[in-house]
Amino acid sequence: MSFFNIHTHGFVRIACAAPRLKVADPAFNVAETVHLLRRADAQGASLALFPELGISAYAIDDLLQQNALLDAVLAALGVLVEESRSLQPVAVVGAPLRVDGRLFNCAIAIHRGRILAAVPKTYLPNYREFYERRQFASGERAAVASVVLCGQDVPFGTDILLKAADIADFTIHMEICEDVWTPVPPSSFAALAGATVLLNLSASNVTIGKSDWRHALCKAHSGRCIAAYAYSAAGPGESTTDLAWDGQAMIYESGVLMAEAERFAAEPQLIVADIDLERLVMDRIRQNTFGDNADALRDRLNFRTVSFELAPDRASDLGLERTIERFPFVPSDDARLNELCFEAYNIQSHGLRKRLESARVEKIVIGVSGGLDSTQALIVAAQTFDALGLPRSNILAYTLPAFATSKGTKANAWRLMTALGVTAQEIDMTPACRQMLVDIGHPFAKGEPVYDITFENVQAGARTSVLFRLANRNNGLVLGTGDLSELALGWCTYGVGDHMSHYNVNGSVSKTLIQHLIRWVAQSQRFGADASAAMLDILATEISPELVPGEGDGPSQRTEDFVGPYALQDFNLFYITRFGFRPSKVAFLSQHAWSDAGRGDWPPNIEADKRVAYDLPTIKRWLTVFVRRFFETSQFKRSAVPNGPKVSSGGSLSPRGDWRAPSDASAAAWLLDLERIP
Repeated sequence: MSFFNIHTHGFVRIACAAPRLKVADPAFNVAETVHLLRRADAQGASLALFPELGISAYAIDDLLQQNALLDAVLAALGVLVEESRSLQPVAVVGAPLRVDGRLFNCAIAIHRGRILAAVPKTYLPNYREFYERRQFASGERAAVASVVLCGQDVPFGTDILLKAADIADFTIHMEICEDVWTPVPPSSFAALAGATVLLNLSASNVTIGKSDWRHALCKAHSGRCIAAYAYSAAGPGESTTDLAWDGQAMIYESGVLMAEAERFAAEPQLIVADIDLERLVMDRIRQNTFGDNADALRDRLNFRTVSFELAPDRASDLGLERTIERFPFVPSDDARLNELCFEAYNIQSHGLRKRLESARVEKIVIGVSGGLDSTQALIVAAQTFDALGLPRSNILAYTLPAFATSKGTKANAWRLMTALGVTAQEIDMTPACRQMLVDIGHPFAKGEPVYDITFENVQAGARTSVLFRLANRNNGLVLGTGDLSELALGWCTYGVGDHMSHYNVNGSVSKTLIQHLIRWVAQSQRFGADASAAMLDILATEISPELVPGEGDGPSQRTEDFVGPYALQDFNLFYITRFGFRPSKVAFLSQHAWSDAGRGDWPPNIEADKRVAYDLPTIKRWLTVFVRRFFETSQFKRSAVPNGPKVSSGGSLSPRGDWRAPSDASAAAWLLDLERIP
């Protein structure tokens, strides 16, 4: 099994078709179906969905009660069965079937010459332009459990799931058009019974605004069922005697649109998307109420399972037919990013506002370094104090230079504090740090250039200690500044260090998002031009803890040289904590996101020199660093974090929130999985 193959990592490729057809011409329609099925096979699809009654056409009214047509439908199905023998995808097509003296509107699944099942439509619309009860019986009234079709004994009924024996968690359910428009669709029960891929064969004539409603249905239903939902509506060639058709085809996964066909297209449409079955199942496990709902409705989940062998290509690199954002915490769409920044900024501000009101405190103390995190915390504080009607002078901001503080960062700290109108002061921490180094007998106190972790933490601890004492003296709270990414990597000084505060507004905000939040505030000019200019200069500054002296004014330490690029580490953090993915799968996704700087969209305002690519060895190197630091060395810090609001849907690492883990765990299982990466 190849590392580069989608099936290695829990994906399955599905296709959704909007074929051209002719009214009441099954031979033509099946030829068009076979053509698109071959295209789906060539693209590596394991499943291909076609519209409702696509073999006969949908809008043919009483022609459905003509035996000549129904005989032609059976002949066309026989052709499709034969053609499918050399093709990989499960073909799901729509056709009318005579069963036990009644006519049913059916979804028929065919794979490699075998008809897997025929599922009749449950809910038949009989209102406005629809009169399906004139021709069809509801699947709920079917009195038989199997039918003979094309010489095969075929399971028949609304209680059927199709399960691939050789693809984990690939379980299919079929429903037809109106079924999903009901308050409780049949696929809801199927999802609770284990179906992960829900299919809707639809005709659905188009009217103004109907496309949006279809999207809303599929999005909400796939999200609520934690499933993929593929929808294929009738298109070119259907009768326009009284109706029109747009050929809308779309694929959703857990509320996210994965692919959509062109509507009103002159040519047949075929879309494909890779569905992450593992992600769906892990989300169902994590969201325990999904299982509780299944337990409550257990008596309604009596489904038969039809097993089949898919035998997919497991050796080839099939690519990946889904968008993988480079920055999972930062959308690349400008409008979405603007909305996200608005929400994140206000979540932070409202969290701090409530804490100040509850504590009956009207002052905060904050250390301002001229770096990203303290900048974001300071502008959140300014927004909060404005909302509370408190003077910004009640924000007691301190810049605390020590041995390695650069002129540039200190200058930016002063520019920002001055522009925001807070009470700004400077306390030189060098004497206090030097005295502690003397007291503990550190070699640096004797003139030796020893810049070890003790040397660094003496500075971080001294700063935090003085901030807490300043808060005591001024009856205020210490506002924390450390972010989610640093907490994940353990890149903070525990206890009496930047790890601790009275309240931390940044604790659930990733480093990559903080940069965009600052830029969003700067571009809004809400704090004036001088403040915006200072923020933009801070954004352009190299990320550094500035704890080790260097030559010149530039930083001697670059954080990303130690812990890796935050862009990659935030990517790793998101997929490992949000979905519980194996490191090897995260590397697979990261390669598709990061291997080519020219592929895909970037978030707005990312400078050209920062639009970089990372090859797989680099991805593996920093993922290994993440695994060791996250699972084995840093949890004790996360087990004792201060209060702070959950901001990102990617999660929080608070032990009172999304992440609870032992502080003495081994990373062996994750490190072993890393060996799967070539």
